[in-house]
Amino acid sequence: MNNIICSAISSRKILRFYYNGGYITVEPYCHGIGRTGNELLRAFQIGGYSESGNPVHWKLFSVNKISNISITDEEFPGYRPEYNPKDPAMDKIYCCV
Repeated sequence: MNNIICSAISSRKILRFYYNGGYITVEPYCHGIGRTGNELLRAFQIGGYSESGNPVHWKLFSVNKISNISITDEEFPGYRPEYNPKDPAMDKIYCCV
């Protein structure tokens, strides 16, 4: 799954995947390993299912809970004012915008 996520990040393509009960659409920004050793994806969710009821927001996803992932043909600009490429939630970064 690393290759898919990093490919989407480097080409600035939107991802769609199943997560915690529904399909979501995100702009992927950073992928790496968190402090607890879990693979993480920092992304800006732009649509789809949301347990919190807030489908448009910055979110941190556990990669082991992601399934049915696909890269769409849609591009995103690769910049949001709140984005921090040195994501404090990650000890090791595989790829980032």
